[in-house]
Amino acid sequence: MFDKSTWIQLPRNVLMGHGVVDELADAVDELYLTGRPFLVTSPTPNDIAGDAVRTQFDDIASVTIETASFESVERVVDAAEAADAGYLIALGGGKVIDTAKMASDSLDCGFVSVPTAASHDGIVSGRSSIPEGDTRHSVAADPPLAVVADTTILAEAPWELTTAGCADIISNYTAVKDWQLAHRLKNAEYSEYAGALSQMTAEMLVDNAESIKPNLEESAWVVVKALLSSGVAMSIADSSRPASGAEHLFSHQLDRLVPGRALHGHQVGVGSIVIEYLHSGEKGEWRDIRNALDEVGAPTTAAELGIDDETVLEALTTAHTIRDRYTILGDGVSEEAAREAATFTGVI
Repeated sequence: MFDKSTWIQLPRNVLMGHGVVDELADAVDELYLTGRPFLVTSPTPNDIAGDAVRTQFDDIASVTIETASFESVERVVDAAEAADAGYLIALGGGKVIDTAKMASDSLDCGFVSVPTAASHDGIVSGRSSIPEGDTRHSVAADPPLAVVADTTILAEAPWELTTAGCADIISNYTAVKDWQLAHRLKNAEYSEYAGALSQMTAEMLVDNAESIKPNLEESAWVVVKALLSSGVAMSIADSSRPASGAEHLFSHQLDRLVPGRALHGHQVGVGSIVIEYLHSGEKGEWRDIRNALDEVGAPTTAAELGIDDETVLEALTTAHTIRDRYTILGDGVSEEAAREAATFTGVI
């Protein structure tokens, strides 16, 4: 008898398009939220659209954070409680949205995601990534109640942030392969639907890579749709596995070894090139991954990340220790195998 039940949490509304930040209040009204709105932002997003948000609400309070950290989460929680906030509005990039996501979970209130950069799939997912010292914590939290993605703002964001978002999506290729491998070898729970959605999202980016250009709203539209789909796949799976495999372990290990050297999306993109080679060998799709990254202007080598070859090899050979998640890395890759893979693919 099948008696399994699954609780899938997804955004109730997604509003995308030109100038939609001016429709934020209408989108919030559709959610029937009560209480005082509380804006969480950081300096640059505040300069870009803070006033556009505040003018739409009569009694809005706000806090500005500089970094994503557990201290920032506590600061947001304390400020929101002092303001008697009913719900949060996160205006910014990854650090703001991840911080607000964790704060809203602590406060047991909803939040609305208003991304100002298409840098990663956290704009809609049910997970937060918060750095602490030389490591990074991935924490489960409720996804946003709504996403309001203004393609005008997103198209004007620094291009490197958009290419990081593209690379994060493209890396879904290897994340799904790792998930399927864990399902076959370790009986890890696998969702065919979530896996197919994640893979389709990566393919959408690869197929459209040549049309993704700076300062084009059409490009912002494609990237945001892909990020949304990836976030939804994680919500369906109730896990980050559809978008996080060995390439993410590699990135997390780089964060420990050389913190702040490169953007998360760029690191997982480069990692995905090598991981795909480990999965499928010389005839695998690693060239398609590399070519798509190159087409959008994302790094494809250690040098382009600003990281030396030996550090990349150290990350590849030790990434399996990051967390208890089975991937193609198994219980570790030898330095010789890592060097061969990274050299053959041109990463080093």
